[in-house]
Amino acid sequence: MRRPRGEPGSRAPRPTEGATCAGPGEPWSPPNSMLRVLLSAQASAARLSGLLLLPPVQPCCLGPSKWGDRPPGGGLHAGPVQGLQRLLEQARSPGELLRWLGQNPTKVRAHHYPVALRRLGQLLGSQPRPPPVEQATLQDLSQLIIRNCPSFDPHTVHVCLHLAVLLGFPSDGPLMCALEQERRFRLPPKPPPTLQPDLCGGQRLEAALSCPRLLRRPRQHLIRSLAEARPEELTPNVMVLLAQHLARHRLREPQLLEAIAHFLVVQEAQLSSKVVQKLVLPFGRLNYLPLEQQFMPCLERILAREAGVAPLATVNILMSLCQLRCLPLRALHFVFSPSFINHISGTPHALIVRRYLSLLDTAVELELPGYRGPRLPRRQQVPIFPQPLITDRARCKYSHKDIVAEGLRQLLGEEKYRQDLTVPPGYCTDFLLCVSSSGAVLPVRTQDPFLPYPPRSCAQGQAASQATTHGPTQRVVLMLRERWHFCRDGRVLLGSRALRERHLGLLGYQLLPLPFEELESQRGLPQLKSYLRQKLQALGLRWGPEGG
Repeated sequence: MRRPRGEPGSRAPRPTEGATCAGPGEPWSPPNSMLRVLLSAQASAARLSGLLLLPPVQPCCLGPSKWGDRPPGGGLHAGPVQGLQRLLEQARSPGELLRWLGQNPTKVRAHHYPVALRRLGQLLGSQPRPPPVEQATLQDLSQLIIRNCPSFDPHTVHVCLHLAVLLGFPSDGPLMCALEQERRFRLPPKPPPTLQPDLCGGQRLEAALSCPRLLRRPRQHLIRSLAEARPEELTPNVMVLLAQHLARHRLREPQLLEAIAHFLVVQEAQLSSKVVQKLVLPFGRLNYLPLEQQFMPCLERILAREAGVAPLATVNILMSLCQLRCLPLRALHFVFSPSFINHISGTPHALIVRRYLSLLDTAVELELPGYRGPRLPRRQQVPIFPQPLITDRARCKYSHKDIVAEGLRQLLGEEKYRQDLTVPPGYCTDFLLCVSSSGAVLPVRTQDPFLPYPPRSCAQGQAASQATTHGPTQRVVLMLRERWHFCRDGRVLLGSRALRERHLGLLGYQLLPLPFEELESQRGLPQLKSYLRQKLQALGLRWGPEGG
C-alpha cells in the first residue's frame, strides 16, 4: 500500500546539485559552504533571513553518528529517516517542528536537530509576518536537544552550537551550556603537564643546551651560566652539546671556546677519541686556535693513545687540525701507514675516510714541504670536494652565483669563463678565467684550465705558487664569499672556506674574492656589471676587441 505524501517514511527528495555527501568516516562538508557563511554571520534577524533560506541539508552531509546510526541511503530506516527530514524542512510553524520531532522518536537521528534549528531560523526570519512562537515551544525544543546531545557526533554538536548562537539562545541558558559541555567533551584530552624534577647545575646546563630556543637566548647568559657552574657540573656531555651548538650556528665565542679547550686539557685521561672529535670540531670549523698552551700537546697524546681504536674519530680530529694548520707529524705517519689504510678499506666509512686522507695528503704536499714520512698512495686518492659544498647547495636560492654568472656572460661572453669547475686535487671553483701573460682574457676552450697537481716545481709554499702564477697562462678564480661562508657576526672565514682558498692559492691560482657586502650593495644587473668590470680591470685584465 502506498504511503501518503508527507508521512514519515515517504521518499526523500534528491540531493541538490553540487551537494557533497560524506560517507562513514569521511569529514562532513556542508553544501554551498553554508556552515562557513553561518559561522561568520552576525546574529541579526535580517542576516538570518538571508543566510538560513538555503537548500535543505541532506542527512548524508552530516554523516552517520559513531554511536551506531546506520548510514543513510540504505538499510532498514533509510526511507523513514529521510522522510522525517523532508517533513522538518517543510514545517510551517515552530509548533509543527516540535510535533514532528516529538511524535517520531524512533526515526529521529542526530542530524535532524540541525535541520530543525535551521528551519526554525527560516521561520523566524520569514517576511513579512513571521508566525508567533510560544516560549514553551522553544523550551521543549531545547529540552529535546539537551536530552539527545550526548549521542551527537562532534560535527552535529558544532553545527547545533553555532545555529543556536545565531538564533539568539542565551549563552548562559541550558541549551548553550549543554552543547558547550558536549563540545569540550569531544575535544582530545590534553596530556598532563610533566613534572620537572629538580635539576642540578650540570643537568640544567645540559637541558638548556638541548633546547632548540637556545639560539635566541643572549650569549652572555650562557657564558655566565658556565662561569657559575662548579667544575664537577661540567660533564663531557654538557661540553659536547656546547661544542656542537657553537659549530652548528657558527658562533665564534672566544670565552666559550677557551672553556672547551681547558676542559679537554683537564679531562684528557677520561676522554675517548670519539668524544674528543666532537670537542675539537668547533675549533676547525670556526677557524679558532685556542690560547690554551697545552691544547696541541694534549691532542697529540690522545691521538697517539687511541689512533688505532677509532679510525674515523682519528681522521676527524686531524681534519679539524688541518683547518687550523696544526698537523702533528706523528699522527700523519700513523694514518698514512699501510696497516691503517688496509684496516679502513673494509669498513662502512671507507670512502669518507679516503676523502679525508686525500685532503690531508694535499695539505702535506702544499703546506709541509719538509715532511718525509709516508703518503697516501696515488691509487687510494679520491677527489676531495667533487661538487659544491652542502651549505651552498642548500642555500642556492640565496646565493649571488646566478646573477654573477649572468654579469660575466654579458661582460666577457660565455666562452671566456667556466662555472663550478672542479680542479685537481678536487676543489670546486665558482668561476675560472684563463688569462694570457699580457692580461687578455682567453676563451677557456682553447686553454687547459687546470694547473698541474702536484705542482711541477718543488713545492715550497708560496714560492711555488708565484712561480706557477707567472707562467704563460694564468688562471684567475673568482671566489664568492657569501654571508654563510663566515662565522656569525664576524669577518672570519669558516675553516673549510679558508682551507680551500689557501690551497688554491698555493696551487698557483690567482684568487679574486667577491665579498657578500659588495655584492649586496649592487642594485640590479647594470651596477653588478660595472662592479665586475672594475674588479677585473684592477687585476690588469682586458677583454673584447682591445683584449684580443
